[in-house]
Parts: sequence; structure tokens; C-alpha cells
Amino acid sequence: MIKIEPGELLAKVTYPEDLRKLSLEELVPFCDELRDFIISTVSVNGGHFGASLGVVELSTALHYVFNTPYDQLIWDVGHQAYGHKILTGRRDLFHTNRIYKGISGFPKRSESEYDTFGVGHSSTSISAAVGMAIASRQKGEDRQVVAVIGDGAMTGGMAFEALNHGGGANADMLVILNDNCMSIDPNVGGMMEYLTDIRTSNTFNRLRDDVWKLLGKVKSIGPATRNLAAKLEDMLTASQSKPGMLFEALGFRYFGPIDGHDVVHLARILDDLKKIPGPKLLHVVTVKGKGYELAEKDQTKWHAPGLFDKVTGEIKKSISTSPKPPKYQDVFGWTMIELAKENPKVMGVTPAMPSGCSLGFMMKEMPERAFDVGIAEQHAVTFSAGLATQGMVPFCNIYSTFMQRAYDQVIHDVCIQNLNVVFCLDRGGLVGADGATHHGAYDLAYFRCIPNLVVSAPMDEQELRNLMYTASQDNMGPFSIRYPRGEGVMVNWKTPLEIVPVGKGRKIAEGEEVAVLSIGHPGNFVKAAFAELAKEGIYPAHYDMRYVKPIDEEMLHEVFARYKKIITIEDGCITGGFGSAVIEFMADNAYFAQIKRLGVPDRFVHHGTPEELWAECGYDKNAVIETIRNMVAEKVS
Repeated sequence: MIKIEPGELLAKVTYPEDLRKLSLEELVPFCDELRDFIISTVSVNGGHFGASLGVVELSTALHYVFNTPYDQLIWDVGHQAYGHKILTGRRDLFHTNRIYKGISGFPKRSESEYDTFGVGHSSTSISAAVGMAIASRQKGEDRQVVAVIGDGAMTGGMAFEALNHGGGANADMLVILNDNCMSIDPNVGGMMEYLTDIRTSNTFNRLRDDVWKLLGKVKSIGPATRNLAAKLEDMLTASQSKPGMLFEALGFRYFGPIDGHDVVHLARILDDLKKIPGPKLLHVVTVKGKGYELAEKDQTKWHAPGLFDKVTGEIKKSISTSPKPPKYQDVFGWTMIELAKENPKVMGVTPAMPSGCSLGFMMKEMPERAFDVGIAEQHAVTFSAGLATQGMVPFCNIYSTFMQRAYDQVIHDVCIQNLNVVFCLDRGGLVGADGATHHGAYDLAYFRCIPNLVVSAPMDEQELRNLMYTASQDNMGPFSIRYPRGEGVMVNWKTPLEIVPVGKGRKIAEGEEVAVLSIGHPGNFVKAAFAELAKEGIYPAHYDMRYVKPIDEEMLHEVFARYKKIITIEDGCITGGFGSAVIEFMADNAYFAQIKRLGVPDRFVHHGTPEELWAECGYDKNAVIETIRNMVAEKVS
């Protein structure tokens, strides 16, 4: 961790109350210092990058104008919030951002009173703001509530559910639409086109500014003036399509668009909006990566680039003299193209993660057969179900943590109808620095209870390919494949595709006294542990189960008949997960054995490297070794 010293103005600001001592004119050089502090710190310590650079002026203006933390400020999505964190007492801790035991990369209520709502998944801010505004009204408080939504989050359906409610309930709140045309990848769909039309309607917005001067001081003008202003606006609307009419139809007064990088103008506008009661939406246009030329030009690459030289822009990569295995994500992407060339029914679907999950490979080569549907996991699942009803085989790739948002659609729209949708759950397990909001800890548990659904996890790249090939066969029904983030274990991964019989595991090692049953990537921790234990003359058995549902009962009968000491290991929650399935089999079949389950404990795990978190949770290589040693030494009564 390298600590960066702040500039002269930034060094004076620890909390927003310090910021408010600056003059309006001083906010311009202050923003320059804040942006440079973010660039310098992220370049040497890592983290998200472009999103927070784009809202430096907005972050500054919000804390300058509003009385935070009494006034409630909600960020959506959380990786916009670095400037907010620096301005709210965490400047001197910012070098620990996303590092084990350091501050979180996202707003977190337990970390600061300024973090009014925990965010990691997108499109949640307006719903939270409606709740806060109505609660304040109920308590008789004069409290401002502001939700900052953007970076693609407005493509999520939940945002419109909240706008519909907030407008109908006349909630006293402000929504700021941070419009930068980007999520991690470029935004897609009708909403993106709609906002583009608004941004380019210069004639309307010049006239709208004049009307706003009449409407903007509602509390200080009389009925006659308000009526005149309303008539002028009606005339203007009649003359051409009215930008913002979608938001106004939902009950929100629309203002903008305005330049999100003019901090003085922003502060003045926000100060005016404080005086206007009811639901309001301010459309702010920003540039993701603003102030760092390379990040402005390639916004996807610089969303979270890792370590880099801030002067040259060179992204630093580890140097290895030996060939490295590819990422599981890339193996998925390349295999999708291979399957699609062989099978014209294969389609690809992702909710706004084409670069992260590598479906972008197929979107580039076969754009008519691969779809980015925006930040809309529920739609992604039911869209895939619709494809499946027509004989297609959709591979719906959703990060494990985001699949939680579409659970009803998996049950109601796919599994009840027994449709051949293949769910590829990327980022299964503990993902690292993004922390509790992004760990894929629950999918094995919440999927294995659903009828008709096959639940599988590959131990390596070859198994990933073969499970994908198996799932693409005709009449397979609902099928899930979960795999971790990052590098696999096989350099020579491109092997001939083979069908993996559904519900069948494989025996990797014969052994004595102790049997280890693994699911997915942690099987590699077991192999590494066995290499160490062999030096001590300890030789357990190892079974790679491959399927949690249907589980290989024939193999389990063999295991329980031969072993009284059994270890299960999974990169997911042990409550209701793979280990629980093994214990259920034991109980249902009247076996008895000493079973030790290794996996994610029954608590939320915070951020750190995967290696740090595996060790903390007790299922890395060393934990496997220690557990086996202890079991060998114990007597079973």
C-alpha cells in the first residue's frame, strides 16, 4: 500500500463541513486536486477508476450544497463513490481501499454515517431514496434526500419501479441522472437512445432554461406567475417532443441536461433545486474517466485497469517466464464460439457484462446470436426462456451475485416450464476485492433446491468446456454451470469436447481412511494438499463430484461404504450447500460417518484477495492439510 499526499486545498478538507468553508471559485482547483489524488492512488494501489473520475465535480458540489450526513446521499452504483469517500473522513485511509482489512470499495453503512445506504449491485438508489424521503415526511423532518444513479444503472427495471412509486407518492427527493453513456461496457437499448436524443436537443434546452427561471422558485412566486410559466412550458411542449417527458410522466419534474464538469454551475443549480419541493430529476452529462485522457478514450478498459503508470498510462502486468493458464471467463467465451459454429441453436445472453464474462468474443464474431440486454438480470433470464420456447439453446451468463436478482424468473419462467436454458454463473465463490456484495457464495445452495435444474461446477477448464458441451445437447432442460473469477489451472485447455454424463462424478485418487469430496475449483486445493501430505505418508481419497444436483448417488454409496471420515469442500456457503447435500444423502440412506464441511461460513465475508479470504474461511490448501491431519489423528466412536 502506498499513501499519496493530498494537494494544498484537499489537505484542508477532512469532512464536508471543511469543504463548505471554501469559496465557489476555489472549488475548481479543489476538484483538480481531488481528481489527481484519485488518479495517483488508484495507479499504485488498484481499484475502480473511470467512474469516480467522471463524478469528481458532482461529488464536490453535492457535499458543498447539501448538509450531509443529515441530508441523505445515496450512490448508485458504488464504484462512483471514491470522491465521496475521500470527502467524508476517509482521505487518509484511501490507500487501503479494497485491500484486506482496509476500507471498502463501495459505500458501506457500517463504515461511515455518510454512507447512508450500502450499494454494490446497481439500480437500487431510487428505491432507497423513496423510502428515506417518505420516512422523513412521516417523522416531520426537513431532510433532503438525493439519489445519484448512472453508470448504466438506469437500464435496470427496479429504477423505473422506484420512479413510478416516488412520483405517485409525491416524495420530496432529488434524483440525479449521471449520464455518461457507459456501464462497464457501453450502454445499450432504448433508454440510451432516449437520453442521447435529450442531450442533442439544444434548442429545447435553451428555451427550457428560461422557463425554469420562472418555475424554479416555486415557493417565492405567486399563482399568476406559476400559471404563466406553465402555459409557456405547454406551448413549448406542443411545438416539439419534450425531453424528459418519460420522467415527467412518472411524476418527476425534469431539469437539464447540464454539464456535469462545471462545478460552480452545478453547485448553483443544486442550491436552487433544494428550494423546490416534491420529486425532481436533474440530468447531468459527464464523461467517464474525465481528466485522464486514456480513460476517456477507452472507458471499458479503464473501468478498473489494475496498477498502471499514471504518466505513460502503461498498465502493469505480472511477468512470467512460463505459460499461464487462461481465465475461466476467456475459456467460456472461446468455447461459446466453438459451440455456436457447431450448433446453430446456441445463443449468448448477458446483462451488461460482455467484456467481464467474455461473451464479447461471440458478440464481435456473431453479433446476431449474442446479446447484451443491459443491467437487467430478470429480463435476461426470461428473454432466454423465450428463446428456449422456440428451440434455441441460450447460454445466459450472469455473475453468481447478480443471479440472486433473477431468482423468481429462474423458477417461474425456466424451471417450472423445464426449458433448456443454460445458466453460466461467472464469479462463483469469493471474488476478492469487491467484497460481500459481489461474492458468489450462495448459488449452489439456492439452486440445488429447485426441481428440474441441473447444478454443476467444473474443477478445471477442460471440465468447463465439457459441461458447456453437455448442456448444449437437445432436451437437457435447465442447466447451471458455475465457475470462479480469474485464471484456471490448465495451460493446454483446448481439448476435444466430450459429454459429461449428468449426475456422474469422477474418482481422482484412491486413498485410505479419509475421503475428500470436492465440487468445482477447490478440487485443485485438494490436489495441492495431497502432494504435501504424501510426504508425510498420508494418502486420502479424492472424488470430484462435478454435480451437486443430481448428485452421484452411486459414488456416494461407494464412499460411505468404504470411509468413516469424510471431508467436503466447496467455494460457497456451507449452510445448505454441497456439504449439506452429502449429509442429507447420509441421513436418507442410514449411513454414519464423521463429516467435516469446508467452505464459506455463515457470515458475510468482506474484501481481500481470494487467497486471503480462502485462508480466513478455512478452505485453502493449508486448511485442507490441517483438517486431514486432525481427522487421521482422531478416533471415530
